[in-house]
Amino acid sequence: MEASISFLGSTTKPNLSSLSRPSSSSNVLHPPRLPVPALSLKKVSLFPRISHRNRLIRAQCSAGLRPDEEDDGFVLEDVPHLTTFLPDLPSYPNPLKESQAYAIVKRTFVSSEDVVAQNIVVQKGSKRGVHFRRAGPRERVYFKSDEVKACIVTCGGLCPGINTVIREIVCGLNNMYGVSNILGIQGGYKGFYSKNTMSLTPKVVNDIHKRGGTFLQTSRGGHDTAKIVDNIQDRGINQVYIIGGDGTQKGAEKIYQEVERRGLQVAVSGIPKTIDNDIAVIDKSFGFDTAVEEAQRAINAAHVEVESVENGVGIVKLMGRYSGFIAMIATLANRDVDCCLIPESPFFLEGKGGLFEFIEQRLKENSHMVIVIAEGAGQDYLAQSMRASETKDASGNRLLLDVGLWLTQQIKDHFTNVRKMTINMKYIDPTYMIRAIPSNASDNVYCTLLAQSAVHGAMAGYSGFTVGPVNSRHAYIPISRVTEVTNTVNLTDRMWARLLASTNQPSFLTGEGALQNVIDMETQEKIDNMKISSI
Repeated sequence: MEASISFLGSTTKPNLSSLSRPSSSSNVLHPPRLPVPALSLKKVSLFPRISHRNRLIRAQCSAGLRPDEEDDGFVLEDVPHLTTFLPDLPSYPNPLKESQAYAIVKRTFVSSEDVVAQNIVVQKGSKRGVHFRRAGPRERVYFKSDEVKACIVTCGGLCPGINTVIREIVCGLNNMYGVSNILGIQGGYKGFYSKNTMSLTPKVVNDIHKRGGTFLQTSRGGHDTAKIVDNIQDRGINQVYIIGGDGTQKGAEKIYQEVERRGLQVAVSGIPKTIDNDIAVIDKSFGFDTAVEEAQRAINAAHVEVESVENGVGIVKLMGRYSGFIAMIATLANRDVDCCLIPESPFFLEGKGGLFEFIEQRLKENSHMVIVIAEGAGQDYLAQSMRASETKDASGNRLLLDVGLWLTQQIKDHFTNVRKMTINMKYIDPTYMIRAIPSNASDNVYCTLLAQSAVHGAMAGYSGFTVGPVNSRHAYIPISRVTEVTNTVNLTDRMWARLLASTNQPSFLTGEGALQNVIDMETQEKIDNMKISSI
């Protein structure tokens, strides 16, 4: 039998003999001595993924096949392990074996063969596709509990649930693994080298999940890999838990790479955080359900306001810099929204099929309407009309212009000056109210699972990974996979079609502001020739 390892972006088949123990002058990595040294599937052995700086290696099932058999297309996108660069690292029995709470569990530990499929909708004869290593406790761990010195840091913007994740990492380390030395890094990445730390115990974090914001404070930017790893090394920290969004996770990967370069026994775990739900691969990000639920209050308030006046038009601006998931799902959940505008779907104001025409039509029918708009919608249109220059914040994100205020003024000017109509505008921006609230019950449970999965992974010796549900099963995912693209609303998906059917709004696919390079011409023609009337 032989196993082939396919390199992303490369068609060269590697020499497997080079995966043996390297000489002192060689920088070739060999298969780690894991408690799960290989995946056995249909009597096929697979080498785990080997991380070598920025190169991602996929273990692919093409071994043991007869000439007349086809590769079933099984791909494991594995995560790094400390034994990749520390091959003589000892392992120990998992303390959960002695846990009274886990004594009733029939299968306490995750098997070496447990993987999670990225695609679960398949057809007969389909390739098996990409899989990720299932999250959960392993039978062997690579840290002694009394030798663990962990730290937790939060970076970027606020989001419901951050404090719950902090609490459950602390309680998970302490209650499940007996770890008592846990530090909180205050003020984001720069806190590693410019702020004080605080000791975290279950008692200290006992009720922080009832509060919004982050108990550890946060900041944008401030990432200096060398300084951060120097501080980690000087403090004797050997587990790092990093809570943050896309930019934060990219920073976490750089920290892992530097840790690997220095040969340090430090596990780096990322917990993805973004209220916009724009993290790729995972089902959804924590805090998203809470944000959608809280957005209902703002939409309901707008509806009450516009229903109570003549020709009332309410605009509610929600979060969504590049992705319109909150606006879309909040609109579907509410049913009082007449139009939803998101970054993925450019819109135009004037002319046939434009927003002004639709507003006038809806006012004639109902005498009021509600528009939900994501903060990132129409930014190019807005920048052109205001001749604004592009600037960025400390995280490298483009600073957005207030599209809600701009649209409010555009609608008011058009109907007052052009159409000579009396119109009552109501504008609500609940952004900071939503970001600052505690997570709801559903997100609290989700945050607990994320935190515990991260703890299990770090104790098992995995590093350079992030955690999250893939098709409702929690998995360990290479950080590079969740940062390589932004998760956005698919305009040719049924969920967006459901929204169009719910609001009966124009698709904005024709006219001066036509949606370009997003859908093919055949799809556009079909949409032009139909009227959406029901779900």
